[in-house]
Amino acid sequence: MRLGALMGPVTGESAPNRLAEQARTYAGEGFDSLWSAHALGRGFMLTEPFIALSVAATAAEGVEIGTAVLQAPLYHPVELALRIFSLHQICGDRLVIGLGAGSTQSDFAVLGRPYETRFSDARSVIEALRGIFSTGQHEGKDVAPWPDVRGGPPLVLGSWGQGVERAAAEFDGWIASAHYRSADQVVAALGRYRQAGGGRAVVSTIQLPPGTDLGELKAKLDRFAEAGFDDAVVMILPGGPSPESVRQLVD
Repeated sequence: MRLGALMGPVTGESAPNRLAEQARTYAGEGFDSLWSAHALGRGFMLTEPFIALSVAATAAEGVEIGTAVLQAPLYHPVELALRIFSLHQICGDRLVIGLGAGSTQSDFAVLGRPYETRFSDARSVIEALRGIFSTGQHEGKDVAPWPDVRGGPPLVLGSWGQGVERAAAEFDGWIASAHYRSADQVVAALGRYRQAGGGRAVVSTIQLPPGTDLGELKAKLDRFAEAGFDDAVVMILPGGPSPESVRQLVD
């Protein structure tokens, strides 16, 4: 099982160059991938995902770069396509885009977007995004992507419920968040995903606060690996365990 890390501080101040230093540290310790979450209006700040990942891609060459996950309904599809094309230009084949419908009402409220229709809105945005990837156009207007990024990067779906089977049928992979669900729930959902013929499976947002028991963490990561997850993505919170100590837990 590959090991990745979510970038950026969740609380406190962010010193200049912290993201670049963080990316180099994770890459130097042997982490396989660097990811960015998408959250706003929650009482703390995360660096905007495309900026964070541009820094990470430049600071840590050879490491996979991904979003875990972008809340699709909070974007216009052309704006989202432009951001993805731009990041794809920087990352090349290292980029994977995780998309979801969103789960936190305050993220929608701060932008004045409807929360109740997020699932149908996400479907519309993703459908339009795929059209832009394949044709370079949106509603008859030319977005004119560079030839090297036409087609876009792989798309993986962050989802639960019926979205697990949808991820298997319609996307290049699935991202399961371990933040709000138990290891039992995560592993059970993976079984459904595999039964539906799903490919790459990522378990993300494994939060590691101060005082994390590394023995318990290893047992959890081992269980995810034995269940068949391809990737685990940890989120080391300020004061949490060192990247070196976490990396040593995964073969």
